[in-house]
Amino acid sequence: MTTRIPVYLHAEDPISRAGLESALRFQREIDLVDIEAAESAVVAIVAVDSLDEAALRVMRGLHARGCTRSVVVANALSDTDLLAAVEAGVCAIVWRCEATASRLVHAVTKAATGEAMLPSDVLSRLLKQMSRLQRHVLSPMGLNLGGLSGREIDVLRLAADGFDTGEIALKLSYSKRTVTNILHDVTSRFHLTNRTHAVAYAIREGLI
Repeated sequence: MTTRIPVYLHAEDPISRAGLESALRFQREIDLVDIEAAESAVVAIVAVDSLDEAALRVMRGLHARGCTRSVVVANALSDTDLLAAVEAGVCAIVWRCEATASRLVHAVTKAATGEAMLPSDVLSRLLKQMSRLQRHVLSPMGLNLGGLSGREIDVLRLAADGFDTGEIALKLSYSKRTVTNILHDVTSRFHLTNRTHAVAYAIREGLI
């Protein structure tokens, strides 16, 4: 038998909570847990009107307890709300008018495995926001969405291939000091300890 997913449910009002509990209580994939057992929850369902500071505070609190994956059920979300959702670790968004038991179970299942489930209109809005961010903020600074410039990527790739500072400088026609400064900037910006840590981080995060 498939293991049931422990889920903590938060709703701003008792009617919403009762409705969601009724829809989910007997779903075989889900095991609803109360606040005392929230630490054991793999996924939180957070039903809100908007992602205001109170809602974000709830999500940060759950995150601190170890429940880092959230499904948000909402009427609507502004562009600001969407960015806040990304920062808060939201894996799935379900519009309240579409929040059937089967859709919620599907969203929870996706979130439990670390996958995302976003309505098509939300995905389109997020992509437009990322495009504006790249075009108006990052590109003028010589950065990409990963936070690295082209020359930082070049240096890290060569470092990952085992070249030392002098060899990297020779290959890229930089001075040794420039290469050293580039590596120092990367380690400082991402709070890394040294060059090896910087290379490992960049590989792990898919930046190079």
